[in-house]
Formats: sequence, C-alpha cells, structure tokens
Amino acid sequence: MASGSSEKKKAKRGLKKRARQESDQKLERLDSLPWSSSLPESNGGGDDDFSLFIGSNELEGGFLTLEEIDESEYGLEIPEVNVENERNKLKGKSKSKKRKLNEGDPDDISVGEHDGEAEQSKDQDEKKGVKKKKKKKNEKKKKKDQRKNNEANKVEENAATADGDGNDNDNVDEDSVDEEEYYAWNELRLHPIIMKSIYRLKFKEPTPIQRACVPAAAHQGKDVIGAAETGSGKTLAFGLPILQRLLEEREKVERLLDEKGEASERIAPQSVLRALIVTPTRELALQVSDHLKEVALGTNIRVVPIVGGMSTEKQERLLRARPEIVVGTPGRLWELMSGGEIHLVELHSLSFFVLDEADRMIETGHFRELQSIIDMLPMNRESTESQPQNTQNCVTVASTQRKKRQTFVFSATLALSADFRKKLKRGSVNAKRDELNSIETLSERAGMRPNTAIVDLTNPSILANKLVESIIECREEEKDAYLYYLLSVHGQGRTIVFCTSIAALRRISSLMRILSINVWTLHSEMQQRARLKSVDRFRANEHGTLVATDAAARGLDIPGVRTVVHYQLPHSAEVYVHRCGRTARASTDGCSIALISPNDASKFAALCKSFAKESFQRFPVEISYMPEVMKRSSLAHQIDKIVRKDSQEKAEKSWLERNAESVELVLEDNDSEEDRVKKYRQNKAKSNQLNKLQQELNTLLSKPLQPKTFSKRFLAGAGVSPLLQHQFEELARQKLGDASTSDQNKRNKLVVIGQDCVEPLQALRTASKEECLDLKEIAEKKKSSDNLRRKRKEMKKRLHEQRRKQRKKLQQKES
Repeated sequence: MASGSSEKKKAKRGLKKRARQESDQKLERLDSLPWSSSLPESNGGGDDDFSLFIGSNELEGGFLTLEEIDESEYGLEIPEVNVENERNKLKGKSKSKKRKLNEGDPDDISVGEHDGEAEQSKDQDEKKGVKKKKKKKNEKKKKKDQRKNNEANKVEENAATADGDGNDNDNVDEDSVDEEEYYAWNELRLHPIIMKSIYRLKFKEPTPIQRACVPAAAHQGKDVIGAAETGSGKTLAFGLPILQRLLEEREKVERLLDEKGEASERIAPQSVLRALIVTPTRELALQVSDHLKEVALGTNIRVVPIVGGMSTEKQERLLRARPEIVVGTPGRLWELMSGGEIHLVELHSLSFFVLDEADRMIETGHFRELQSIIDMLPMNRESTESQPQNTQNCVTVASTQRKKRQTFVFSATLALSADFRKKLKRGSVNAKRDELNSIETLSERAGMRPNTAIVDLTNPSILANKLVESIIECREEEKDAYLYYLLSVHGQGRTIVFCTSIAALRRISSLMRILSINVWTLHSEMQQRARLKSVDRFRANEHGTLVATDAAARGLDIPGVRTVVHYQLPHSAEVYVHRCGRTARASTDGCSIALISPNDASKFAALCKSFAKESFQRFPVEISYMPEVMKRSSLAHQIDKIVRKDSQEKAEKSWLERNAESVELVLEDNDSEEDRVKKYRQNKAKSNQLNKLQQELNTLLSKPLQPKTFSKRFLAGAGVSPLLQHQFEELARQKLGDASTSDQNKRNKLVVIGQDCVEPLQALRTASKEECLDLKEIAEKKKSSDNLRRKRKEMKKRLHEQRRKQRKKLQQKES
C-alpha cells in the first residue's frame, strides 16, 4: 500500500512539472514572435485549442511550430498576435491550474482532473459573459437617457428661439422670402411666428374677411359675427386671433419673469382649454384642425379634433395631454362633456368659443346638443340670473376671476335684424325667441357682448364672382347619359356630382363604374374611416370624380375642384349656394352645371329667385356624341339591372338563412326536380345574357368616344371641324419637333383624332353667349306642359264618358 501511494505522489509531481514546462515554453515562444495582433479566441477548451498554432505536440512530430514555418515558402498569411493579451491569458490559466493542484486532495487527483478544470473555466467565462451583458444594458440605458435629454433640449431651444432667430431652415426661408410680396399682412400686426407660417404657406395677402375680422378680434378683443362666400378664408379669420392672443400671453409671462422674477398664472394659464371650436360636420372639423396645425407649427400650441365615428378611448387619451385648442362636432363633444371629461368640463379659462357654419348646425337638428354645450359655458356678464340650471357639471370660478371670453360666429349666409345690437344690450333675445333669427338666438346665448363686430361680405347674388353657372335641359331618364357625357368628354379637373338621396348616389356610382369611370362616394351612412379615405383619394387624383350627398356641401375645402354637377336639385337655395361653393374658392374660377328635367324647371326657378338670378347659360352639348353615349348608357343600365336583381336575391336568401340560424330552425328545400332544373336554366340564361352585354359594352369602351358624323376611313369625310384643324396643327408641330430631336427609342404619343377632353369651364367660355336660357321661359314651358297634361286628361275623361253613354243607349235599345 505504501509503495502504491508513493507512486501516485510521483505521478502527480510529474504532471505538475510537465504543465509548468509547457506553459513556460509557450510564454517564451510568444515573446520571440515578431507580430503583435490577437490570435483567434479560444472556445474555452484550455490549451489544446491553442495547439493548432503553437504545436504542443511538436516533440512527437505531429505539427510544425510557428518558428519553423516560412510565410513566403508556403504562401500563408499568419495573423498578428497581441502579445500582452495572450500573455495575460496564459498567466491566468497557469495560476488557476497551480491553485487547483496545490489546494486539492492528493488522493482525488486523477486523469479526469483536466475535465474539472475545463468546467471551472467555463463557469468563469459564463460569469464574465453575464457581467458583460449587464454592462451593455447599462450602456444602452445611458444612451437612451442621453437621447431623451438631447431631444428635450432641442425642443426647448426651438421654443426659445421661435420668437427670433429660429433654426437654420427657418433662417434660410426668411432670407429667401420677399417681404414686399407679403406687405399686405403688415397692417394686421401679427406675431412673428405666425408670419413665418404665412411665408411658409405662401399666403400672399389676407382675404377680405380676414382683413375685416382679425384686427377687431385680435387687437380690439371684440366678439365677431362674420359672413362671407364659401372659400373666402373664414377658418383663418377666427384662427389667427386665437393664436395671436395665446402667443402674446406667453410673451407677457416671459417678460414678467425676466423683470420681476415671477408672473401670475392668470395671464397665461397652462394645461387648460383655451379655445373650443364647434363645426357641423366631421370633415369640416378635421379640415379646420389641419389648417390651424399648419399655422401653429413651431408654437407648441396643440390642436386636437374630436369627432364622431372614431374611438372615444383614443380621443380621451388625446385630451389627457391637455391641448389648448379643441375642434369638434356637437354630438361627440356633448357625449364626452356629459360623461365628465375633465378637460372639456373645466371651462373657467376658456378664452374663445367659435361656431363655424352655425346656420347648418341648427337646421340639421344639432340645436339640442349645441344648446347643452352653450349652457355649460360660464357667463360673461356680472348678473347670473339667466344662468342655466344644468351648469352644475361645469367647474366655474368667481365672476371676478373669469377671463373675458370672445365669441365668434361664422357662416356663408347671414340675416340679422336691424336692432340686433340693441337686443344684445337689453338681453331680450331669449324673451322673444320664436320671433328672432336662429343666429341671433345662438349669438346671445353664447354670451355675445353689445359691441360685437358684424362683418357681412356676402354678395347680393351670394355666389362667388368667378363662378360660371350653366344648365342642361334633359328628360329624367336621360340624366345618366348626360352625366357620362360630361365626365368622359369634359372630365378635366376634379368634379363633384351632388345628389339629394343615397339611393340615387349608389345607382349613379354603380353605372359610372360599369362605364369604366372611376368615382368615389361620400354620404352620411359611410363609416368615418371610409369617408376620409374617399376624400383623400379624391384629393390625390387630379382628374377625379366624387359622387356625394349634401353632407359634402359645406366646409369641404379641396383644391382644384373645377366643376360641380347638380344631378338632383337641392331642397333649398342655401344648399345650392354651398354646393356651388365647393368650386371657385379663394379667388379661383370654376363652373356649376345643373341637370334639369321638365319636372325640375319650376323648382329651379323658385330656387334662383332668392339670389336674383334671371338667366342661365346653356351648357354646349355636342349632339353628334349623344347616339354613342346613349347606346353605352343603355347597355350599362341593363347590366346594372341584372346585377342588382341578383344581389337582392342573394341578400334576401342570406337574410332568411341568418334569421333561421338565430332561431335554430332548419330550412328545407321543398323544390321539385323540375323547379331546380328551371332555376338552373334561368340562372344560366341570365349569366349568358350578362356576359353578352358586358362583351358588347367592352368592345364599345375599347374605342374612343367619337361623334356620329366622324369618318374613320376619311379624316375630312364629315368636314374639317375647328377641333380637327387644331389637332392636325398640333400633330404637325410635334412631328417637326421630333424630327429636329430624333430619338429612336422614343415612342410616339397616341392621339385620338376627332376627340378632345375639354374642361367644362373652357367649353362654356368658347361657346356663344347667345345660348342663354331665361328662367321665366323655363317656368312658362313647365306651365304649358302642365296645361297640356291637364287638357289630355280632360279629353280622356270626356271620351270615356261618351263611350259609357253610348254603351248605355245600346243596352237600352237591346232590352
């Protein structure tokens, strides 16, 4: 036993010596190496991983050492080693081995000792890896914090420099701006930040309504009732005074802080609602908020739209940010107010209350919700006798603390009584509510003061000066064909087609799509997301067509609308004015076309009396196109009829199946074999007929729409019209130009001879002005047609009576 233990001790000592010798040899070789870059990292397998390069088995002839290798002889590029790193690594490993050999029990040392050492080194590497990960996480957190701080500093710098210098881009813009072009804005004395936005938006001069309203509202602090034609810039007429006052208050606070070191919170209260703007439609609310955001860029004044058809949770989240300006519709505003939304209920610091298109809100049944919102407002007057009872939800303060609230009421039409100011002073509008105009009632209840500035810039004709009105006389069943003619031959620029009913809108849009005319729709039954999509797509298309109900008649500001088509006449002259106001906006031109059937003649004449219009220009329709147009229209009608009938049958069947499933009933098919065969044959015949009609229509649509007199074999077969002559001249010029700059790869542009897509306004201007139609003439025609109908009915009655008497006489003779 003693001899065995001594042998074990000798073996252990030999292993220790050998390990020391190997480590020393490796260190000596590393010292002798001429290169100094790092070797590939070890995989944690001890010294064996390094033996590929150093050659730990060179004594046995297994590998060449690095000293024996000649780079040029073998064509090898040996990587450079960082001597210090490798030395430290090897020293650490040798020390760990020595500690383990010295501290361990001699009886436990065996051949598996190296495996234990490898496991311990792995554990150490894992610990090091964990530490490295923690360090990386800490570094990432520090970087994130630095980024946030930098962003916050940037925001503060932009806010601080917004008054004067601004950032580099703003300076470049200001340098490139010719202030003489914007000289007209100087008389309004607007804040420099607002002027920067005006330069950026390229508003050369203020509109008449802005010139009249901004000084009174921004500098004199008056309430304003404004009326001007559609597209005259009413949004900025009330938006600029709001932004001006908020910016002036902030400047005053900064000045006081610099001078005295403190400033009262009453001057510019933070995190409270300062302006509430109420609009009748969702589209108008979103449009107003977009305009105000553009002008308020760089001011840190937040504008939030609150409209129906969208998530209330999202809107509540937006209101938690405490925006200064809220633009909304009465329904959703009152829903959130009555639900106790804090930001909308705390109205003690409200400085502006705006009613845009006020007459529309009252007419369309929004009066109850609007009245409830107005009742929530703190009263401006000292006396609170007429304070409504339902203001208990409103967080109000003492009358001495209430700021003077300005009220703005804007509309495209205005009708006020002569003694309106006196009534405001006496406060007698509420007493005689039924006798007064609705705008007067609203103005007084909203707390308007007697010194209100009344700005009425409406024309006697109410319509825009550069609007050209025209009509097309046709039968009721021909309206679709004439609409297709307008959109195909005169489809230049954006066009809005107005209908009074959603059923007519759906039928028209279906027909136009069958005729390969891409149209978008907009009506009140659409979801808000779909409505916004339609408007955005219509905006994006330069020659797009929007078929809409009167929901799009007010406030929709889409640039480049060249034509408005009245497929169905509106119910009132006011709606007609607002429809026409979608074109010829902001001093641009446009045209309006009304499709009038004999039944519409007297109604149209009555509508036009209110704005003193006695005659209308006939739209120049090229009659030679109409046979081809009628043919295509009739095919589209037949296809639409078959498709609609099929969809109705499917809808009824699915409705029956859904209801049967809800009641847990099983529907039995009691049809006989003959009935099934009959149905199958009918469906097959219907599908064949539909395919045949579609093929026929597709062949017609594949060819350009040309007049009936046009000769396809001989260009001058029907005579050389001015259009043909103009096209020939253009082709000759293009050919000469192509000959001078010849390019073999360039493809020639396709030109359809005999057809030209002319803008409706251009067609009206080139047409002879003698083709004007007197409204009295239309009314007389209507009367004459009514008289003819009445006379025919009377004649039929007489003939019927005569025949009846003759029959009686014959019966009496026979008896």
